[in-house]
Amino acid sequence: MNRFVNGCPLSLLLLLLACNTPKSKTPANVIELLKIDNEGVNISYTDTKNGDTTLLFLHGWGINQTYWRDQLTAFCPRYRVITLDLPGFGQSGKNRSNWTVQEYGKDVSALLAELDLRNVILIGHSMSGAIAVEAALTNPARVIGVIGVDNFKNISYVETAANKAEAATFYNTIRAHYREVVSEYSNQALFVPSTDSLVRRRVIRDICNSDSLIAVDVLEHSDNYPLDEKLKALKKTIYLINSDATPTDTAAFRKDTISYYLLNIGATGHYPMIEKPKEFNTLLQESINRIGH
Repeated sequence: MNRFVNGCPLSLLLLLLACNTPKSKTPANVIELLKIDNEGVNISYTDTKNGDTTLLFLHGWGINQTYWRDQLTAFCPRYRVITLDLPGFGQSGKNRSNWTVQEYGKDVSALLAELDLRNVILIGHSMSGAIAVEAALTNPARVIGVIGVDNFKNISYVETAANKAEAATFYNTIRAHYREVVSEYSNQALFVPSTDSLVRRRVIRDICNSDSLIAVDVLEHSDNYPLDEKLKALKKTIYLINSDATPTDTAAFRKDTISYYLLNIGATGHYPMIEKPKEFNTLLQESINRIGH
C-alpha cells in the first residue's frame, strides 16, 4: 500500500525531490517502466494510481516529464496523475525510426490500454497538443477531454511553395548546426522578457542535450501533421491555456466550426506551467471542471 503525504504517494514525493536535486539521478524503483508493444520501446512514466479521473500530462519538444512537477503535486490529491517521457526524450527509449505524431499517439494508446484507464483528460504542451488529439481520436471510450498548453495558435496555416522552401532550408541548417540553431531560436521565440533566467537555461539545456537526429525528425513530422483536419474529426471542445506573447487565431476555430475555450495566462514564454505555476494550475482546474460538467 502506498504511504501518503498531503494526499500524494510518498514515492512520488521522493521522485520530485530527486528531480529537484542538482546532478542527482532518479531512483530506479520510483520511475515505472512500461514495455509497450510498439517496436519494443520503453516508456518511463509516473503514476499516482488513485482517482476516478486521470490527468495524463504530455510534455513538449525537447523537454521531459519533470516540467509537470508543480502540476503533479497540486493535482494528485484529487485526481490520478500520470506524467511520461515521450520516446526519444527523457528516460524513455530511442529504439525506433518512426517519429510521427501518429506513432506517438500509439505510445499514448498503449499506456491507456496497459493501465486500462478511463475518464482520461489529455494535457499536451506545445507539439504534444497534436499527440493528445491523435490519441483522443483513437481512444474515444477512454478520453473525455483534451487541453492544449500554449499551442493550437494557428490551425488554419496554409503552407505555400515559398514556405516549404524556407522550411527545407531551416531543417537542413538545424541538422547541420543543431546546438547553435536551437540556442538562437530558443532565445528569440520561446521566452518573453519576464521569463526567469533559470527557466531559460533549463529549457535551452534540455533541448540542446536532446538527441539531435530524433529531435529534428520529431519537429519536422509535427509540422506536417494535418492538425485542423484532426481537430474537426475530434468533435470535442478543445481547451487552450495559452500565453498572449503570440496571438491565438480564434477566428480559425470559428471558421472551421471547431469548439474551443481559450484561457489566457497573460505574458509568459512558451512554458507557462513552470513560469507561472500557480496561475497555470488555476486555469487548468477551470478547464478540468468544464470538461467534467
